[in-house]
Amino acid sequence: MHKPKKRTVKKLLWWLLGLFLAGFVLVPLPLYSEEPGLSMGLHDFIKINQKAPDVHGDFNITAVRIQRVTGLTAVMAVLNPHADLISEQMMTAGNTTAEQNRLGQIEMQTALDSAKVVALKKAQQPYQETFKGVYVYSIQDDSNFKKQLQVGDMITAVNGKHPENVLALQKMLQAHPAGTQTAITYQRNHKEYQAQAKTVQLDQIPGKVAGLGIRLIDHTTVSSSVKISADMGRIGGPSGGLMFALELYDALTPQDLAKGRSIAGTGTIDREGHVGEIGGIDKKVIAAHKSGAKIFFAPYIDLPKKYLKYEEKNQTNYQLAKSTAHKYAPEMTIVPVKNFQDAIDYLEAHPK
Repeated sequence: MHKPKKRTVKKLLWWLLGLFLAGFVLVPLPLYSEEPGLSMGLHDFIKINQKAPDVHGDFNITAVRIQRVTGLTAVMAVLNPHADLISEQMMTAGNTTAEQNRLGQIEMQTALDSAKVVALKKAQQPYQETFKGVYVYSIQDDSNFKKQLQVGDMITAVNGKHPENVLALQKMLQAHPAGTQTAITYQRNHKEYQAQAKTVQLDQIPGKVAGLGIRLIDHTTVSSSVKISADMGRIGGPSGGLMFALELYDALTPQDLAKGRSIAGTGTIDREGHVGEIGGIDKKVIAAHKSGAKIFFAPYIDLPKKYLKYEEKNQTNYQLAKSTAHKYAPEMTIVPVKNFQDAIDYLEAHPK
């Protein structure tokens, strides 16, 4: 009399187990895994006068691989010594996937433009910079423009006046008290729009400073008699700046810095050639090692120990790169660089 009931309960348990396993394998979690990605030579991406750069060797950009995880892939990431789990908030900062992709492209283009300036200046090639506007990089919750602007929009005018850079735009806004009605002109997908709202007080800056409540970044184009172009596809972010500049400089001068070697590295670069820190450098060292690179340029900052708690894994970029190489790639030389000239000096002093 009771056997059918037992079979029903057993069948239900199997169904529940199946649903759990399906969810464990298929349902995305609010977590991302960060793992070693690719290490790629730039000659496939950059063109100089519509040709691949004349460089005898490879300057490799390095990347991390980021993907949203399920229960199963989260466990796999935990078991992978080269992977880290990162919360969704930390990874996206509240931005949508489309906004993240757009930011990555903006950062990549900014890195390329800075690399062009550094390389052309060092190669003593004349160039011209043209200011286009300022990109909306992020929007504060208290910004009165939050419902009108989107991340990636480009502001071209404030109250009908065209600023020359971010600082000029900020001075325009700060000339009036917070709460002043302000009109801005901006572009989105190559179309022009208008928005009006009141400025807000920027609490993070000392004094009663007015602003849009938006983090901004300059958008300039760099032109010269040498036509430099790059198509990085879906690769985004600012961390390839140093390696872009090295590839361009080697191609623009009679020097042979690469000398047939596979040279990897990472780091942001600004117009003055300063190299800045990035995230995931331990994974990038592993990626460079797998590609066969024997030299790896790592951003260097002289940071007091009391501030290391704010660094990734409590180590500076250089410290983390060096400790990773010591453990997983002992034959790789980790070279600390504060600026573009440091990298050139090392390659000239170590031709083999």
